[in-house]
Amino acid sequence: MARLHLFDLDGTLLMGTAAPIEISLQLGLGDEIAVIEQEFVNGRLRPAEYAQRVRELWADLTPADVTAAFEGAPWMSGIREAWAQIRARGEYVAVVSLSPSFFVERLLGWGAHAAHGSVFPSVPFTAPVDPTGVLDAAGKLRIADSLCAAFGLTRSDCVAYGDSLTDAELFAAIGESVAVNADHLLAERARYTYTGHDLREACELVVPRHGVTGA
Repeated sequence: MARLHLFDLDGTLLMGTAAPIEISLQLGLGDEIAVIEQEFVNGRLRPAEYAQRVRELWADLTPADVTAAFEGAPWMSGIREAWAQIRARGEYVAVVSLSPSFFVERLLGWGAHAAHGSVFPSVPFTAPVDPTGVLDAAGKLRIADSLCAAFGLTRSDCVAYGDSLTDAELFAAIGESVAVNADHLLAERARYTYTGHDLREACELVVPRHGVTGA
């Protein structure tokens, strides 16, 4: 039976950081993004408000800035190789993140079948963020369901990889879960936990053996 592997981006594929932080650092706006991030973590900003704030912060963002932030970010080792192994088994890879779509979608070039983020206007910006396109934790599950429908799978055929409580709703709903360098609140909800720097090792926790997942 094929499976769908759903990867979070911030704190999972990116180690100890998030796409908005890396973009802001590229623009020399580290202090400014730190304030916005803290407000978001403390619950003072909803996802749509967060997206609007960073869109304003990045008024001068260019495609070259996005490329530099993406290429210079601290990625987990072995992402392409892990995804190639998944694809070789006839399984599917998707990235689902609250981060901007223009950053997340670059992972299609690394071997993901699908990549979904909060919908931002094209860079350089000429339009505001549409709040209806901004993802939250529930939005991750909605996208997982739509991907399952597209691939002919069910929630029980999925594996989720994440690091924080924004992944908790997804972890609770689907078949398998791997907490990757996660906070303890999510780790307690995961079937498997992984601490390290190589995505291949995290993915090996759910490789089917003798026809039984995770055995």
